[in-house]
Amino acid sequence: MKFEPRRFTLVLLVVGSTLTTLTACFPLAVGGAVVGGLVATDRRTTGTVVEDEGIELRSASRIRAAMGDRGHINVTSYNRQVLLTGEVPSVQDKQQVEQIVASVDNVRHIVNELAILGNSTLTQRSSDSLVTGRVRAGLIDASDLSANAFKITTERGTTYVMGRVTAREAKRATEVISGTTGVQRVVRILETISEEELARLQPSTASSGSKR
Repeated sequence: MKFEPRRFTLVLLVVGSTLTTLTACFPLAVGGAVVGGLVATDRRTTGTVVEDEGIELRSASRIRAAMGDRGHINVTSYNRQVLLTGEVPSVQDKQQVEQIVASVDNVRHIVNELAILGNSTLTQRSSDSLVTGRVRAGLIDASDLSANAFKITTERGTTYVMGRVTAREAKRATEVISGTTGVQRVVRILETISEEELARLQPSTASSGSKR
């Protein structure tokens, strides 16, 4: 399957260290909810939001059918780019999951962050959920950010952030996220838009909100 090339910035930031480039590697839950759950202020089109939900559900179903209880696999889709996180027993399983997701309609890019490890514990998953909640709260509290422009998920202390944002917003969000208690590192999987494009998106967002 060919993936459509897009303007994606993939960066892995190890907190307290230098930035390094994220390499493509792969991880059954479906992805982190849009911050606040407010589709009206999402920077994706309504159709794309629906497509992302469908990608997550179809991918999870097919992975479950193929893998059964082997592994702990999370599927998160934003703007038809899919992030895979979690744990699988082998390299072959990791590759199989990627192939399964690549066959799902509307998927245009995959970031495979699956680790070759035993499944994370319930305690670890609960801790990750708490970290994700703190991150979302921090983004909401940041008056210079639109929290609903980001999609957040955390796996084994690593917080992944997806979205369509400007370079300014990406930098500011990274500051907020990396300063959140429990975040060990931040992985940014962001589509960069210009300030002009953001300005064009905002009027339609305000209009949508006024109709609620």
